[in-house]
Amino acid sequence: MTLLDRIHCFQTLLLSFHPVIVMETVEEERVQTLLKEAVDQMKIALFEWSITRGLYRSPGSDNRWTDECAPTGTQKPAALERTVDPVDVLEHIQEVPLRAVFWLKDFAKHLNDPVVARQFREVAQQFSHNRSALVLSGNGITLPPEIAHDAVYFDLKLPGRDELQQVVSDVVRSLSAKNRIQVQIQNHEMQSLVFALRGMTLKQARQVIAYAALDDGKLTVNDVERILHRKAQIIREESMLEYLPTNGNNPEMGGFTGLKHWLTRARLGFSPQAQALNLTPPKGILIVGIQGCGKSMAAKAIAHDWKLPLLKLDAGKLYDKYVGESEKNFRQAIKLAESMAPCVLWIDEIEKSLGANDGGSDGGLSRRMFGSFLTWMQEKSQEVFVVATANDISKIPPELLRKGRFDEIFFVDLPDAQEREVILRIHLTQRKQTPQTFDLPVLVTATDGYSGAEIEQAVITALYNALYLKQSLNTELLLNAINSTVPLSVSRREDLEVLRAIAKERFVSAK
Repeated sequence: MTLLDRIHCFQTLLLSFHPVIVMETVEEERVQTLLKEAVDQMKIALFEWSITRGLYRSPGSDNRWTDECAPTGTQKPAALERTVDPVDVLEHIQEVPLRAVFWLKDFAKHLNDPVVARQFREVAQQFSHNRSALVLSGNGITLPPEIAHDAVYFDLKLPGRDELQQVVSDVVRSLSAKNRIQVQIQNHEMQSLVFALRGMTLKQARQVIAYAALDDGKLTVNDVERILHRKAQIIREESMLEYLPTNGNNPEMGGFTGLKHWLTRARLGFSPQAQALNLTPPKGILIVGIQGCGKSMAAKAIAHDWKLPLLKLDAGKLYDKYVGESEKNFRQAIKLAESMAPCVLWIDEIEKSLGANDGGSDGGLSRRMFGSFLTWMQEKSQEVFVVATANDISKIPPELLRKGRFDEIFFVDLPDAQEREVILRIHLTQRKQTPQTFDLPVLVTATDGYSGAEIEQAVITALYNALYLKQSLNTELLLNAINSTVPLSVSRREDLEVLRAIAKERFVSAK
C-alpha cells in the first residue's frame, strides 16, 4: 500500500464518523506525515499532544486556529497552557470549536485511570457526531473494553517502496551536498538498494544507508550486502523472525526431482503473465519427512532459486509467558513477512509451534495460534510463500492437511542409491575432497537407510579422524565412520513404516 492509499484510507475513516483511530507503531515520523497530508487535503486542523509538551497545533496544518482556542493574551502559541495533564487536555479538546484531528502520543497507558477513561469516552461520544477524531499512537496499545468499542485500528504497515525510495534519495542528496560521499550507483541499481531496505523502519533505513555511505566515503551497489547484513541483525533482535540472506550461499539438494519440477511451475504464479490472467500466487507447501532428509535445505534452496528473501519463524521466541503476548508476537511476525513480500516464510517443525495440544496445558493458546495461522493462509493476498516442515505427522492438526490449505504436501523419504551418491559428492566437494578418489559404489551401498544429515555427519567424523591420524581422507575411514553410526531407519523403524504408510495414501513424493 502506497502513502496515497494510506491517506485515502485514513480520510475514509474520518468521513465515516470513527472517533478513535489507533496506530500501533513507534514511527511517529510516518504518523505525522500521514496525518498532515490527510488533514491538509481535507482542510481541517491537526493538533498534537505529548506528556512533555502538552497540546499544540501541528506546524503546517490548517490555519483556522482561532483566538478562542488559544490562552488569553497569546497568539498562536507553541503549546496551550494547562494541557499536559491527560484529564486537562481532554477537557480542552472537548471545548475546541473546530473540526480537527487530535494526535495523542503514548496516551493509551493513561486510560487505566478511571477518570481519564471516563473523560476520554465523553470526547469520543462527541466526536462520533462531528467527524473529529482522536488518534492514539504508540507501541503495544491495549485499550479498556469500554473504549475499544469505539476504536478502530489503522494498520500502518512498514514503509513501502515509495517511502523507502524517498529516504534513499533524501540521504543521498543530503550527504552529497556536503561533499562527504561519492554516489556511484545508477538508477537501475537504486532499486536493488530499495529492495534490500524492505522490512526496516524509515529511521533504520536512513541510519543504515548513511552508515554504509560514510564508512568508506561512497555509496555503491556493493553496499547492498552490508545493508542486508544489518537488516538480518535488526530482524533477529526485534522480531520473532530470523532473516537468512541467500546471497553468496548456494544450497544444493540431492534428489527432490518431483519437488523441483513442481516449484518450477509454481514460480510462474509470481509472473506478470499469471497476474494478467487473475491467477493468485501460490500459498506455500508443507514438507513432511524423516529428520535429516533435507527439508530445511529445501526451504533455503527455494528462496535462493527464486531470488527471494528468506524469513524463518522461530517457534521458541513465539510463545511468551504473558497472556496475549504470544498471539501478538505471531501477528507482528506475519506483519513483518508481509512487508517484505515477495518473500519465503519458513516455519520449521510446524507441529511444535502450531501443532495440536489435546491436553489444554497451554490454556488453548496453541489452538488459537493455529486458528490465526489458518485464517491468514486462507485470506492472505501478499506474495508470501510459506514453506512449512514437519517431522511428526501425528502432531499436525488434520485441518492443516486438508486440501487447499497448502498448494501441495510433499513427503521426503530416505534417499535412494542415486541420491546418496549425489549427497556424498556434495559433502565431499564442500570439504575440498575429490569424489573421484573414493570408491563411491561401496560408500553408496554402505549408506543404505541413512538420511542426508547422517551421511554428512559421517563425512565430517571421518575427516576429523583423518586429521587426528595425520593422513588423507580415504574410503576406509569413511566406511568406519558410516558403520559406527546407527541410522534413524534402524532405531525408529516402526515410526518410519507408519509415516511411509500414511504418506503413500495422502502425500506427493518429493522425488
